Amino acid sequence: MAYVSIYLNFMGNAEEAFNHYKKVFKTEFSDPIMRMGDMPPQNGTPALSEADKKKVMHVALPIFGGTQLMATDMLESMGHKLIEGNNVTISLNPDTKEEANRLYKELSQGGTDGVAPHDEFWGYWGTCKDRFGIRWMFNVMKGA
Repeated sequence: MAYVSIYLNFMGNAEEAFNHYKKVFKTEFSDPIMRMGDMPPQNGTPALSEADKKKVMHVALPIFGGTQLMATDMLESMGHKLIEGNNVTISLNPDTKEEANRLYKELSQGGTDGVAPHDEFWGYWGTCKDRFGIRWMFNVMKGA
């Protein structure tokens, strides 16, 4: 079933923030925290430091009415910089790749910073900033 989540970026303190949010919303993480070190090696990318391997690749916490807060730690070693405007993304999780492609095509038109949806190890993923400056992410999880 399709759903929407709010995706947050942090500079190394995603776990601290989400442990706080867990107390505030009195809920538990949807799945165990995935660490950067859990990611399979990617061709052409440098090896992660031991410190970066411990950072959060993905965490999800249900809050109200089926909405989930999700997050990742940005990696300075990979050139990521957190600035106001790239710390919040609306994550759309449609049921099919075709719907992800349609949403990407329409939302990215006239926008910037697009990565067309494509297969990743966890599923089908893409992202863009629309012409109004809003960041969108598209995820179709494997098995969906």
